[in-house]
Amino acid sequence: MKQYIQYLKYVIMHKWYVAKECFQEGLYWKGITHDMSKFLPSEFIPYANFFYNNSTKKGRDKTGYYKPTDTGDIDFDFAWLLHQKRNRHHWQWWILPEDDGGIKVLKMSNNNVTEMICDWVGAGKAQGFHSPSSDKYYETRQWYLQNKSKMNLHLETRAYIEQILLRSFNPSKV
Repeated sequence: MKQYIQYLKYVIMHKWYVAKECFQEGLYWKGITHDMSKFLPSEFIPYANFFYNNSTKKGRDKTGYYKPTDTGDIDFDFAWLLHQKRNRHHWQWWILPEDDGGIKVLKMSNNNVTEMICDWVGAGKAQGFHSPSSDKYYETRQWYLQNKSKMNLHLETRAYIEQILLRSFNPSKV
């Protein structure tokens, strides 16, 4: 039971930070509705068990990244699949498997890209990876640079992500 309370606290904190970021970008409805599917039992229970079972947070590396397709937990893997396919702000939503085994990468809408970045910022803050800085994207930019090779993104989507992450860029901070 303790893992469910811990996870509920995290989800509420995460939603709060993402909503604040979305509101600053003028995405009010996305800020309010962000990650509502995490409250569904099909996501909530496996996520709580995966990240907080036995009161030990697990599964993430030092940057906050976890490889959601290599967890060894089939319940979590399925919950992650449901989550990414229910929420267009995940780049994985925009991947179309082809019959020959390949994939087609679709361009994300700008509002979904912006929400995705707000999600990254919010997740970083909720996990304690953000320090006070005049460059609000510093930690998120560092996380993206470390993990961008793991993301299948349309070229225009990647360009838009990098445009947003670089809009307050200060080279002296990198």
